[in-house]
Amino acid sequence: MDDSAIAIAVAQFAPGDDKAKNLGSIRSLAALAAERGAKLIVFPEYSSFFLPDLGERSVAAAEPVDGPFATELAALAADLGVHLVAGMLETTEDSHRFSNTLIAVDPSGALVAKYRKMHLYDAFGQKESDWVVAGPIEEPETFALGGVTVGLQTCYDIRFPEVSRRIVDAGADLIVLPSEWVRGPLKEHHWRTLVTARALENTVYIAAADQAPPIGAGNSMIVDPMGIELATIGENTDVALAWISLARLAEVRTVNPALKLRRFGVTER
Repeated sequence: MDDSAIAIAVAQFAPGDDKAKNLGSIRSLAALAAERGAKLIVFPEYSSFFLPDLGERSVAAAEPVDGPFATELAALAADLGVHLVAGMLETTEDSHRFSNTLIAVDPSGALVAKYRKMHLYDAFGQKESDWVVAGPIEEPETFALGGVTVGLQTCYDIRFPEVSRRIVDAGADLIVLPSEWVRGPLKEHHWRTLVTARALENTVYIAAADQAPPIGAGNSMIVDPMGIELATIGENTDVALAWISLARLAEVRTVNPALKLRRFGVTER
């Protein structure tokens, strides 16, 4: 194994409407992953609070990015000496809607990156935009994990290849993808295909953490720049680890210099 390889983990569970219970699940899974050597642990979208039908209770559960959930996450990261990424409901200026936000905290407990979901899940019979404010189009925020640069995106964003491409253009070697990928006909097939495609076309690692069933599809995974599933969980509440390497990334990008050979950029619509 490359001496510079870093262990990362995806953590899969089914958050609900009990914030304390959700934090308890996060603590136990993070401790398990850290014990196994993970330096970065990625949790699902809506880890702080989740109801399958968004509504007033979801709005009421929203917090600022320096609120109780973020504070607890930061304390856990500092206690375990790891980076943590998780999805939360963030308060906005609109009293009737919240932001679907990811936060990343480092081993000192500092907030090192955040991302507000840009592409809302107004598809497959759902309408997330009734309750969620779409994130603004901004320069991607990244953070450093050793020598690895990490970028963030959320769930439905994976269906829009330009999102991942912008993150890679910002220097990302690894994209983390917290999700609540709803189960349904062909949805697991879509999940695997899209996560693998984004890794392949961008020659980048992807750590995709989904919610466990019965609402989420599960199948959290870590995929390498050649589209190989390095680790997959399945349907259980669990963690899965893999080692990522800049040497492997450089090797793949030498064999497949797709990023250098492309002739088109990404422009805002």
